[in-house]
Amino acid sequence: LNVTLGLPRLIEILDARRQISNPLMQIYLKPPYNKDRDKARKFASRIVTTTMEDIASIVADIRKGILEISLSREKIEGIGLRPRDIAKKIVDKMNVRVEISGGTRLIVRNPEASMLDFKRMVERIKELPLGGIEGIKRAIVKEEGGEYVVYTEGSNLSEVLKCPEVDIERTVTNDIHEIAGVLGIEAARNAIIEEAMKTLQEQGLEVDIRHIMLVADMMTHTGVIRQIGRHGISGEKASVLARAAFEMTTQHLFEASMHGESDRLTGIIENVIAGQPIPLGTGMVELVRKT
Repeated sequence: LNVTLGLPRLIEILDARRQISNPLMQIYLKPPYNKDRDKARKFASRIVTTTMEDIASIVADIRKGILEISLSREKIEGIGLRPRDIAKKIVDKMNVRVEISGGTRLIVRNPEASMLDFKRMVERIKELPLGGIEGIKRAIVKEEGGEYVVYTEGSNLSEVLKCPEVDIERTVTNDIHEIAGVLGIEAARNAIIEEAMKTLQEQGLEVDIRHIMLVADMMTHTGVIRQIGRHGISGEKASVLARAAFEMTTQHLFEASMHGESDRLTGIIENVIAGQPIPLGTGMVELVRKT
């Protein structure tokens, strides 16, 4: 499986990206599935998204508006579908005529369609999902700690947790937004901490977890996941100088000037820029000289 590591993964986490480059799931199974390799493999094959292109040979005659689909009997039996079930899915999705010929051959006729529309129809039929869970592109089974665990390329936490074979208390995904949508913002906060710490440790970097906890708290304390950046936490600061110190300095200063903003210099960054003691520690008190 392809795994994003190092700085690219850390950027994905801190930018709170909704589309991550390599979504992955680690699916733990309940007994007896987690002790039986064959049952675990059968479950893994069942959750992988299967499209028409995966189980059939497709030949199109664009001029006549005819599409011939030769189904693999072994593959359609593997996903528990019959030719008539597949034909019904095509009719329901595409609203075209479908004939079953020779048991495993489907003929789709749409002579009224233009060449462009027919090509589009062919592509849609090739990508038509027939089984599995949407988003799960590949699954492998590994033995860990005396049990079998399923690792997937692609993620769909809400649908995977509905499977009766799945141990819902231990199954995880690396998609933080998906975790927030299914399990809530506290679970997303924990995921940010775990993913960031794991990424740093894989690179041999030792960072006190309290620093990462503080970052996760800042990203999630409003109830939604916000990125660390000019479109998130740094760009929402009340201080003009604090915003300008992060990115796009000139633009922030121009906009502040246009709107007549003022900076009360109550934070750390703006006082450092102004060359004043920061309002922290000894900077919080004033000394009176004894006369």
